[in-house]
Amino acid sequence: MNETERNEASRSVLYTITCAAGSTQLVQDFVKVAQKADWDVCVILTPSATRFVDGAQLAQLTGHPVRSEYKRPEDPDVLPRADAIVVFPATFNTMNKWALGISDNLALGLLCEFTGLKKPILAIPVVRKDGGLDAHPAFMKNVRMLKRYGVYVFYEPEMYPPRNEVPGEVILDELQKITGRMHV
Repeated sequence: MNETERNEASRSVLYTITCAAGSTQLVQDFVKVAQKADWDVCVILTPSATRFVDGAQLAQLTGHPVRSEYKRPEDPDVLPRADAIVVFPATFNTMNKWALGISDNLALGLLCEFTGLKKPILAIPVVRKDGGLDAHPAFMKNVRMLKRYGVYVFYEPEMYPPRNEVPGEVILDELQKITGRMHV
């Protein structure tokens, strides 16, 4: 094993699960911040996010394939196992399905699995304040449910109007709080 392989093997792995509420730039900005803090970042897209986010650019940036579909059982895993997950941006749809244990795509499957394993997960819903969806009775009920499951949900649209598009540095600080991992 050479020096680069040893360094990569010792880095913590962060899955960034991205929903259709964001742009390639929004995700890239967070990935770069996490990489500067020495996270080995892998990106998983929801099926809808594949229409809004450039997976090829993110694969080039992370050095890992960007996944959005389940692999076949006989195929090897192409991503290292995650130590933590950041869901950013998390949509209304993903938050509600996840809270109910609906696992109908790879991103939700990973979120349900890691919730059950009690792994560190930070979710940042990107839902417009006063846009209707934030007032739907299921949304805040399911946010509370995810919190009871041990998921850390950072939803402060008053501080990051209008949709809770939290800067990467703030996300990284919140991730450090729940993992105890200091960033550089």
